[in-house]
Amino acid sequence: MDSGELAFAPAYELRELLDSREVSSVELTEMFLGRIDELNPVLNAYLTVSGEEAMESARRADKRIGGGEEIPPLLGIPVSIKDLELTKGIRSTMGSLAYRDYVPEIDSLTSERVRKSGAVILGKTNTPEFGLLGTTENRLGDACRNPWNIDRTSGGSSGGAAAALVSGLCALATGSDGGGSIRIPASFCGVYGIKPTLGRVAKFGGVGNAAPNFTSQSGPMARNVRDAATLLQALAGYDSRDINAMREKPPNFSEGLDKGVEGLKVAWSVDLGYAAVDPEVASIAYAGAQAFEELGCEVEEPQISLQHPIEYFMTIFSTGAYVSYRELYENQRDLLTSYVKGNMALGESTTGVDFVKAMLASQRLKSQADDVMEEYDLLLTPTMSVPAFGIGQHPRVIGGQSVDPRLGYMPYTPVFNLTGQPAASVPCGFTEDGMPIGLHIVGRTGDEATVLRASAAFEEELPWAHLRPPVC
Repeated sequence: MDSGELAFAPAYELRELLDSREVSSVELTEMFLGRIDELNPVLNAYLTVSGEEAMESARRADKRIGGGEEIPPLLGIPVSIKDLELTKGIRSTMGSLAYRDYVPEIDSLTSERVRKSGAVILGKTNTPEFGLLGTTENRLGDACRNPWNIDRTSGGSSGGAAAALVSGLCALATGSDGGGSIRIPASFCGVYGIKPTLGRVAKFGGVGNAAPNFTSQSGPMARNVRDAATLLQALAGYDSRDINAMREKPPNFSEGLDKGVEGLKVAWSVDLGYAAVDPEVASIAYAGAQAFEELGCEVEEPQISLQHPIEYFMTIFSTGAYVSYRELYENQRDLLTSYVKGNMALGESTTGVDFVKAMLASQRLKSQADDVMEEYDLLLTPTMSVPAFGIGQHPRVIGGQSVDPRLGYMPYTPVFNLTGQPAASVPCGFTEDGMPIGLHIVGRTGDEATVLRASAAFEEELPWAHLRPPVC
C-alpha cells in the first residue's frame, strides 16, 4: 500500500500489516503526522498534535509486536482523542480559552483505556467549549471544517474527530455524546459513530468540579463498523469511580457482526411525532431504512408520537454544566463563549422543582421508548434533520417549519441520551450537492450488539468507506 491507501485502510487491516511486519507503527505514525501537518491548517480537526509522544509510543509498540506475547488489539494503531478527555502530559483544552495551556497530570478513564489498548495517541481533536454546542467552534482558533465542503460545519461536539477520520488523519477516534455529539458529526461528515448505552463506558476524570453527567457517554467513531466494535471493546466496562457505570461485563461486540439481520422487526419514523425534517434528508434516510427489507427484516411505520424532549433535555444538560463550571462562570466569564454563558445562565436559573420535573419527564419518555422497543428490535430515523450547513449559519426554518436555530437541526439525538438507549449513525447517502446523510439506528437498552450487527449488514449492502472527500 502507498501512504494514501494506508491513511484510509481499516484498522483491522492495519493490525494484520503490523503483525506481519509489512509496515511498522513508526511508519504509520509518521504518515498520519505528515497528513495532519498538511491538512490540519485547512480543517482545524486537531487542537493539539502530540507528535513526539506518538512517535515514542509507536517505537514501543514495534518492540512488542512479534515478540511472542499476547498483544492488545489496538497496539501500534494511531488514534485521536477528543479534547474533552484529559490526557496525562498532553495539552487538554476542553475547547476553552480557560484551559488553553492546561497539561493534566492524570488521564480520564477513556484516555487511560486507550493507552491500555496499546494505541498510539496522535493528538486531541477539536470540540466546542466544554462540548456545549452541536457544531465545533470555539475561541481557540478557526472553526473545524467539513472535509466534504470546507465552508460547512463538521458538526459537534466530536466535530474534530469526524473530520479527522473522514480525511485520513487517524485510523480511529474517540468521541463522546451528551445530546448527539458522536452522531451529529458522524452524519454530517459521513463516518460511523455509536453512542453506547448510558453507563456502558465508565467515565472518570474531568476539569474543575465536573458533575456526573446524566446524558453523556463516551464511544467510538470509525470509517467502518468492525473498527468501531473493536474500539468500543477497548473502552467499555465497569469502573468503581463512576457511580453510574454498568456493572455487567460487556459482551464481545465484534462477535456476530457478519450474521446479518434476517428476521428482525424494525420500526421507521420520519419525525418521532415532533421533528421538523428537510424533505431531501427524509427521502435519503427512508431509502436507507427500506434497505433493511432487502436484508430480510420486517420494516413497519408505526405511529410514534414521543413527547418533544428539548425543553427538559436542556434543563438537565445545562444544570449539569452549571454545576461543573460554576466557578469559571462566576470568576472568568470574559473567557467563555457566548453559547457557554447562555448555557450557564439557564443552569443558574433552574430551580430544584424545574430539575425534578425534567427528570420525571425524561423517565416518562424512557417508558414511551421502552413501549416501542418491546415490539421492535430496532428503531430507524434520520440522524439529523438537515445536511451540514454553513459555519455559523444554523437553520431557522426546516421543512417549512420555524425552529430554534441552536437546536432545531438535531431533534432526533437528545431523546436517546435521555432514554439511555444505544444509537448509531451510519452513512446512507448524499444530497444533490454532495453532503453526507446519516441513518439513525436505535436499539434496546444494553443491546449495542444488535445495533452493531445491523450497522454491519447495512454497510455490506450500501458500503461507504471507499468514498473520500474532495479535501483529500
